[in-house]
Amino acid sequence: MKNIRNFCIIAHIDHGKSTLADRLLEYTHTISKRDMQDQALDNMDLERERGITIKSHAIQIRYVHPANGEEYIFNLIDTPGHVDFSYEVSRSIAACEGALLLVDASQGIQAQTISNLYLAVDHNLEIIPIVNKVDMESANIEEAQDQIIDLIGCKREEIISASGRTGIGIAEILAAVVDRIPAPSGDPNAPLQTMIFDSVFNSYRGIIAYVRVMNGTMKKGDKLKFFNTGKEVTAEEVGVLRMGQFEATEIGTGDVGYVITGIKVSREIKVGDTITHAARPCTEGVKGFEEVKPMVFAGVYPLDNDDFEDLRDALEKLQLNDASLVWEPETSTALGFGFRCGFLGMLHLEIVQERLYREFDQDIITTVPNVPYRAKDMKGNEFTVHQPTELPEPNHLQSVQEPYIYAQVITKPEYIGNIMTLCLEKRGILIKQHYLTPTRLEIIFHLPLAEIVFDFYDKLKSITRGYASFDYHIIDYRDTDLVKLDIKLNNEPVDALSALFHRSKAEYMGRRMCAKLKDLLPRKQFQIAIQAAIGQKVIARETISALRKDVTAKCYGGDISRKRKLLEKQKEGKKRMKQFGDVEVPQEAFLKVLKLND
Repeated sequence: MKNIRNFCIIAHIDHGKSTLADRLLEYTHTISKRDMQDQALDNMDLERERGITIKSHAIQIRYVHPANGEEYIFNLIDTPGHVDFSYEVSRSIAACEGALLLVDASQGIQAQTISNLYLAVDHNLEIIPIVNKVDMESANIEEAQDQIIDLIGCKREEIISASGRTGIGIAEILAAVVDRIPAPSGDPNAPLQTMIFDSVFNSYRGIIAYVRVMNGTMKKGDKLKFFNTGKEVTAEEVGVLRMGQFEATEIGTGDVGYVITGIKVSREIKVGDTITHAARPCTEGVKGFEEVKPMVFAGVYPLDNDDFEDLRDALEKLQLNDASLVWEPETSTALGFGFRCGFLGMLHLEIVQERLYREFDQDIITTVPNVPYRAKDMKGNEFTVHQPTELPEPNHLQSVQEPYIYAQVITKPEYIGNIMTLCLEKRGILIKQHYLTPTRLEIIFHLPLAEIVFDFYDKLKSITRGYASFDYHIIDYRDTDLVKLDIKLNNEPVDALSALFHRSKAEYMGRRMCAKLKDLLPRKQFQIAIQAAIGQKVIARETISALRKDVTAKCYGGDISRKRKLLEKQKEGKKRMKQFGDVEVPQEAFLKVLKLND
């Protein structure tokens, strides 16, 4: 056990985590040169296309220390850097004793670096600071080192200079992992205590759980028990994670590996649960694992209602591999049966949509995203509002509270004016600003979560030319003037297009949605009125004029009264048609109106 080291790599997005992991694998000959490719641990097409890590990836490395000639086993976990996948980072940190803190030499410390570092410090992880990309022309190594010293209070000689691209500093990093990160602590003779930190569904083997053994030993054929659910199973196979899964006879204290129990139903395995022996169970589960808190809620519906059960199956399997996704069934009069899903952010929502399409062949419609609100009705009952239909009418509503976030923006001083304007537009409250260095500024805002859901991150990147980093966490709920915006077609509300907005934004959003629908809805032989309303008050309107059928075409002459008679008859027909005719919103129109990035 003294020769095992468990560690993860934490950094801001695009600071070179996956590239550094590639060099570590190459240096230790974990991957042969022939099998080597960029982002070797990122096994999803989506990760390669976007150049981001979405999932944490665990891999075992064997390393011989040059000083003493002993062989060590490293369990490395590569983590995502985007704020929407911080739950993956928290799970990885719970399975480790140390972390490599990576800082880009040209960009310096960014908001997500600080956020992930605090997560690691809370779990008492040993931090090895690394300045990456030192081979770049724009690298400012001294300044990056100063920032690290200010942040974690280490000595300058403890900071390793490295380059994931050229392999500079890789030998020093591997030696530092052995020398600085402690070996796992635990008792191999104690009752088995194993934490599930990830899982994946295999159609032949069932659910494969990725685990970290805290105490005891797990062998093939052992009778196991899930601590929280009480379900008993047999370990059909145990093993370690290299580039694939390698079967072993047992995995012991301090090891990171996998276990296959033959369970096929995804509800029976929960990430964060503890596995123990059925005959000699442990007295308590593994602590230090935080529950997921969804930030954004949206309805997910199949394009065809017959695919409802397939979509449920797909969501269950996806939830195994993405524990931060939460969902429950719901219905809509316009879209039929579907699910209300909770996501960590807009990028997470986009990735889930894409994965449902690619991995499970599911075509879906997503409704307007909302954040959770707290409401109180006139009787004093308090409840959480996840979707517009749950909000009572204004005359039955006493108060509504919306979630506020603590937003931290790190940028260059020349962009301060643009950032202030953007945050104040989004109803933000400036808390403080201070200079980290003469060329780097930290600004703290309190912002409503609803305002950052749609396009805040994109706008922030545009106005600062990419030189701003952003991180946030929820702080509290505050009173707000929230209204439900209904979209009506010929006075019939379309519930799938309803959305919740702050009163100051409702009119603008109503006008936008009406104008968009006017372009998208097909014309009928009767007039269609598109209205945006708050309660009974209409705040925006567009009209789609009727298609005109020329009923007088067959009249080649004769008295005008013949034409007039035909036109009057047509007028009566159109009146009747408007009374009974249905205005159907085509699926494509739903998709375009609800297009999130528009």
